[in-house]
Amino acid sequence: MIAVILRRLGLSIPVLFGVLVFGFLLLQMVPGDPAIVLAGPTAPPDVVEEIRRSMGLDQPLLVQFWMYLERVLVGDLGRSMISNKPVIEELLTAIVPTIELMFACLIWSIPLGIAMGTVAAMRRGSLVDRAVMALSVAGISLPVFFISLILIQAFGVSLRLFPFVGRGGPLWTLDGLSHIFLPALSLGMVFIGPVARMTRSSVLEVLELDHVRTARAKGLPERTVVFRHGLRNALIPVVTLVGLQTGYLLGGAVVTETIYSWPGIGRLAVGGILSSDFTIAQGCILAMAVTFIAINLIVDLLYSVLDPRVNR
Repeated sequence: MIAVILRRLGLSIPVLFGVLVFGFLLLQMVPGDPAIVLAGPTAPPDVVEEIRRSMGLDQPLLVQFWMYLERVLVGDLGRSMISNKPVIEELLTAIVPTIELMFACLIWSIPLGIAMGTVAAMRRGSLVDRAVMALSVAGISLPVFFISLILIQAFGVSLRLFPFVGRGGPLWTLDGLSHIFLPALSLGMVFIGPVARMTRSSVLEVLELDHVRTARAKGLPERTVVFRHGLRNALIPVVTLVGLQTGYLLGGAVVTETIYSWPGIGRLAVGGILSSDFTIAQGCILAMAVTFIAINLIVDLLYSVLDPRVNR
């Protein structure tokens, strides 16, 4: 297990370096001058030029990236150009709401998606199967911003059942649950479709294997055959999909957090880009990349638990 973790961490180093390069070059193409943002639009040119020199913006692009890389390696992500707070402090403040949102989304969407796919596989060709597949296609096809707007109109504006702006208290309080309900529901509805479809396909494939036929031949009930002998093996491709989709949730969280004014990393990144706060934007890109890599590491460890042959 330790060897697997070390190997995956070693493979993550080139990925993180590529993210640093890509994020740095991408933000260089964003209109706006950080020196003008710091000095203000009415600052004289000599003040702006002095700020550019102090920030190293007058250096060649390669030198600027090297300076940025040196700071990152020692854990210094710079200071926000707008609030003048350390970027790491801003990220630590924003990461908690994002983790809460992703947890609230996954805690109900993964079990429900697996259950829907399993039931559809057990009743292949029935009305239940077709209904599950129709709901899955709808969830995959509809963009998260459209689902969010529909839920806000239905449950927030018309029925006034749930708040749809900002973050409430902790998740274990009624105020926290009511505020996170609509954002988590919006993300989860997009997540359920792929999980249900993959679970159905995987369970149908496993049910045709020899050990499942042997279990049926012994006279075991169909439910026991599916859940005890089939579902565990069927979960391996589902875990792969869940890992990838959880990473993609970070992209959906950017949209969802912006729509619901949820104070997470996604909203912080959008605010940094719109205000030309490049240090905040770079920090958010790096934090999302690290989160994605951590999720994939967890998926690799789950492989080892579900199928020990992976370590061989």
